[in-house]
Amino acid sequence: MALLEQLHAQRRSVLILGPAGVGKSALIRHVATRLPLLVCPESARLSEIFAALEQSLGLEAADLKLVRRKNRLLAALARTQPTVVFDGVGWTTPKLASFLECVCQRAPVWIATRSERPWDIGRVWPLLVQFQRLELHPLAIRDTRTLVEAAIGQGLIPPEAVRIVDWLHRRSAGNPQVLRELFQELATGRYDLSNPLALRRLDLDRRIHEVFPTSARPAQRGPDPCDP
Repeated sequence: MALLEQLHAQRRSVLILGPAGVGKSALIRHVATRLPLLVCPESARLSEIFAALEQSLGLEAADLKLVRRKNRLLAALARTQPTVVFDGVGWTTPKLASFLECVCQRAPVWIATRSERPWDIGRVWPLLVQFQRLELHPLAIRDTRTLVEAAIGQGLIPPEAVRIVDWLHRRSAGNPQVLRELFQELATGRYDLSNPLALRRLDLDRRIHEVFPTSARPAQRGPDPCDP
């Protein structure tokens, strides 16, 4: 947080790196509550980006072709010069990479992506040499223990969960999103945490709800312990 605030004040472009579920989007949402950011939550296609930027800039979604929409957006960004955040950037086509480069010429840009390798991110790769690199890593075992203890303290998961911290850390591989999903299963109170078979069923239930997120699951009580 401190580093991003500093880079924002310096009007630097930033590359936010990390595997799926590590918390890139959550971090951006949290920073956006403290700093003026223009956030594109989905950045896979130009149409998604244009719609998000137009809404944030108060531009009418007129029936314009993409080229005119692009030119109108670039002119608006040149006038206002906000920090523009492109979340969920994956493979960039030549057109998408060209637009990102045009935005970089007019305003600071933050890009959140899972990989900076050219065969993963595509045509925007040469542009990234100008960016300050910020990498998010999986949780350490002490972080997992802290979150488990906080969740127990808030009454979100059973007190017995303190005995399976090591198992939770191994099963989640330090991924905050997976850990939160395990917490959601634990919150139901349906598992005997002293039984290894029950732990296997807990993880199986988590995987089922990951594939079928609309499956019935009791609502989590209280705040989310994994929220930054």
